[in-house]
Amino acid sequence: MTRLIIGLGNPGPRYRHTRHNLGFSVVAAVADRRGIRGVARGPAVVGQGSIAGEPVVLAQPTTMMNLSGRALPQLQRAYGVGDLADLLVILDDMDLLLGTIRLRDRGSAGGHRGLQSIIDTLRSREFARLRLGIGRPPPGEDPLDFVLTRFRPEEQRVADEVIQVAADAAECWIEEGPAAAISRFNGWRPEGWRPEGWRPEPQSGA
Repeated sequence: MTRLIIGLGNPGPRYRHTRHNLGFSVVAAVADRRGIRGVARGPAVVGQGSIAGEPVVLAQPTTMMNLSGRALPQLQRAYGVGDLADLLVILDDMDLLLGTIRLRDRGSAGGHRGLQSIIDTLRSREFARLRLGIGRPPPGEDPLDFVLTRFRPEEQRVADEVIQVAADAAECWIEEGPAAAISRFNGWRPEGWRPEGWRPEPQSGA
């Protein structure tokens, strides 16, 4: 049983470290931890290794974000990943505040074109996805431009922490299973971080 972890993003130096490439950054973090080297193979940069004794493939599609699904068939065939329970997709999410992590075992694309491309290719929503909040654009800024910007200095510290915690979540998904990873990482927030738009959760009984 091989696990396939796909981080979404756009290839090339122009897009490196942009908000839209958080998925790429998390896959790179897992690869660094595990000593997995990525090599360009067909429609993706791919690395093979193991986590907790389980074979794992880490992939960064090179198709451009909106065509991410085109990488799936070749990856599935090459590495024998037929069961969608063995697939985890990691992506940015503009509808979540920066510093928010949300892991689900199924669901819609939520307007994310890269994820929609994967759903369309697989003809299924029944696979795990790890969403990482990047926040909404300031008033008047085009969302399509916003996702291609880099984090502001005060945001970058948080983004760096999110990348490492998301890598923890991806490893936990393999080591302990989806339920444990969902329970442990959903609701995580960086200590002391209050992004624009943050509101405290209501206290019970209030």
